[in-house]
Amino acid sequence: MTTTHLEMREHPRLQTRGPHRGGMLLRLEEPVVPFYRYLFEQMGGQAAGLAGRSDAELAEELTDPDCDTFVLYLGGAPAGFFQLDRRTAGEVRLTRLGLLPAFRGRHLGKWFLGLAVEAAWDFQPERVWTSVGDGDDPRAILLYQWAGFVPYRTER
Repeated sequence: MTTTHLEMREHPRLQTRGPHRGGMLLRLEEPVVPFYRYLFEQMGGQAAGLAGRSDAELAEELTDPDCDTFVLYLGGAPAGFFQLDRRTAGEVRLTRLGLLPAFRGRHLGKWFLGLAVEAAWDFQPERVWTSVGDGDDPRAILLYQWAGFVPYRTER
């Protein structure tokens, strides 16, 4: 498996178009494990990631004040989510980002990534970073580079 780590050290000024119908981005203020598992599984992450993780472990991560989960709603339905991890001083890590299958193919990716980047820079870090692996969409690395992320390390 190959993992590419990407970072940005300054706030990009992205200009993207949102969907024709308004969307709403909400931070999960009181995250509950079943809803998170639902989002994760709907996004296609059932096979890896949460396997073997107890509800207590997930609840601890989800309620950590330095970990944020944001859910995108379109037409009243959850359309995707992203997570930001701020547990390392001066850094924000974009740990997850994805659209649910029913919302893929609608040209929402750039706009949604732009929302995640803006949310990360709201915390005024020195850097924002993420990782892309073999299991991710092959176009993901290009999308991150479009947003201003620069690869800095590849692991095999």
